[in-house]
Amino acid sequence: MKTADLELLQSLGRPTVSPDGARAVVAVSHPCFDADETVGQLWEVHLGEGSPRRLTRGVADFAPQFSPDGALLAFLRVAGDAPQLHLIDARGGEPLAITDQKLGVGDFSWAPDSATIVYAARVPEEGRYGTVEKLGASAEPARRITTLKFRANGMGYTNDRRSQLFSVAVPATDAEPVYDRAPSVGEAEKPVTVPESRQLTHADADHRGPVVSADGTQLVFLAALHDGRDTDLRNDVWTLPLDGSSVPVRRTGPDPLSVDDVAVGPDGRLWFIGRDLGPSGTDFVAKNGALFMIDGDAVRRVSHPDEHDLGDASLTIESANSVLVTDTARGRVPLLRVRDDGTVELLTPGDVEISGHAIGRGAVVVSLATPDSSGELAVLEPAAPNGVELLSDFGAPLRARGLVAPVELTITGRNGYPVHGWVAVPTGEGPHPVLLMIHGGPFAQYSVHLFDETQVYADAGYAVVYCNPRGAAGYGEAHGRSIRGAMGTVDLDDVLDFLDGAVAATPGLDGWRVGILGGSYGGYLTAWTIAHDHRWKGAIVERGFLDPEAFIGTSDIGSFFSSAYTGDTAAQRVTQSPQAVVAQVTTPTLVLHSEQDLRCPVSQAESYYTSLKLNSVETELVLFPGENHELSRGGSPRHRRQRFEIILEWWDRMLPVHS
Repeated sequence: MKTADLELLQSLGRPTVSPDGARAVVAVSHPCFDADETVGQLWEVHLGEGSPRRLTRGVADFAPQFSPDGALLAFLRVAGDAPQLHLIDARGGEPLAITDQKLGVGDFSWAPDSATIVYAARVPEEGRYGTVEKLGASAEPARRITTLKFRANGMGYTNDRRSQLFSVAVPATDAEPVYDRAPSVGEAEKPVTVPESRQLTHADADHRGPVVSADGTQLVFLAALHDGRDTDLRNDVWTLPLDGSSVPVRRTGPDPLSVDDVAVGPDGRLWFIGRDLGPSGTDFVAKNGALFMIDGDAVRRVSHPDEHDLGDASLTIESANSVLVTDTARGRVPLLRVRDDGTVELLTPGDVEISGHAIGRGAVVVSLATPDSSGELAVLEPAAPNGVELLSDFGAPLRARGLVAPVELTITGRNGYPVHGWVAVPTGEGPHPVLLMIHGGPFAQYSVHLFDETQVYADAGYAVVYCNPRGAAGYGEAHGRSIRGAMGTVDLDDVLDFLDGAVAATPGLDGWRVGILGGSYGGYLTAWTIAHDHRWKGAIVERGFLDPEAFIGTSDIGSFFSSAYTGDTAAQRVTQSPQAVVAQVTTPTLVLHSEQDLRCPVSQAESYYTSLKLNSVETELVLFPGENHELSRGGSPRHRRQRFEIILEWWDRMLPVHS
């Protein structure tokens, strides 16, 4: 895979299945260099016959949902700068916009009667974000900030544009269109082109994940509405009468939980995925998500976090007694069936990562990634390999360009600790120079899906070694929590032991010619490693967490992240700070960062780069304008390609393939 092949990386969203189980619809997107944005449309497939076909032709159409009666399909379409809710007759036709929210629409859900849709949308303060014509951002009134939490990476300020919930009546899609009114003396009003939405929530907090109860009377949603929400990480499941006749009621009990998703069963019971935050409400480090149920006023945990990590997963109701959900496990993301008695059944064994799932009359359709495809649509089929039968082949064009198949390894490290990961060896004769690549998080995982980073570097002639050291997700809470207050200790041991073991176990790797790179937490561990180990020909520190002390007052998660991972005191944090040991670095280092990064603010990179420069270390600083922490995954296509080109040029100088 070459840098120009980024356009062939197809990503699939969560599918939707018609209630009769006959059709599935999914959003398919990819980077486009000409448009310099990620573009995508809705695709449909008739289950059991034919192949997917493009259903819509918008620039960015996504998040499709069939109405409960199967007559309509709702989805989001980016119109101008913001996504708006659209409807289309399930038989086909022209989409109809039904919202015109200034900052766009987020989560949405159908009511059971198919007559109402509830949705989330950010409501800007008057005078901000274009609410006053010709009033630019630099001329807006001063902001008064009194909370710890007021920004988010990829968005900016949040305390002046809270996400609120709305309902909108579903109009007839075959009604007479609304036409622009011809000019007339004394008539200045523009025609109303969308139905009126009703705002249901008003609290000074973000509301998300709206669903409607099985009987159609209650709005169920997620929010942090408690008094201590500025200093803890708790959020709860709430209900509110859909007619707005009373105030929200908390349904998740007294124990502090962080709730990721909620769904309503046909019998009215609520299912949700949550993480236990401990008595403080802030103990988030390496906490696995578990499945819970709310039955009346009782809250009961259904799955055990020591056995499965359901965090960051979405729920699909299968029956009154079971749900479908995904797990995070040793570099895979399998689909599970979990029953209300706690019984868990693995539905998709093997090398797959399920990213979305839906059900219609017993047909379970999933979006997934595999080692040779970044996104496919499939139907659950127990007798098929990996438990699924593919319905698409979106990955074929990229496979035709040539891919490297990584080899899975488990290396026994010091003190006998097993370290699990992969090595990708380029084609051709070795010995090949080696890149040690470290993931972000740290509570995340490298996995089996087709990974553009691995493929681009292997295509350029580098063997790529990457693993999930202690601190990573997918190996139990003890594995993840082992670096709490001890970053740069056993995690450093694990990545170095895996590198040495992979070189010894894999023919054709040149263990004397090695480079190291990583982003976010991977940037942290890269910077920490090169201060303590000097074997490297070069290093790349990208969007790094480099100064835990300065991070506290500048990052959108600074009020809790540094203390949780590197200690409650400045004396503790400095013992785990790459900035504090930067004088020990001698490795040539490229520092990559995005100017709009609010997760690891750009000052982290600037301080680190300046220190390297003052210490006469060969270094360069590359800053991407207009990008945030998600550059490598969701940045503009041209910047993503340029990033790869800059990285490859750096390695060509510091660690040439042919030397």
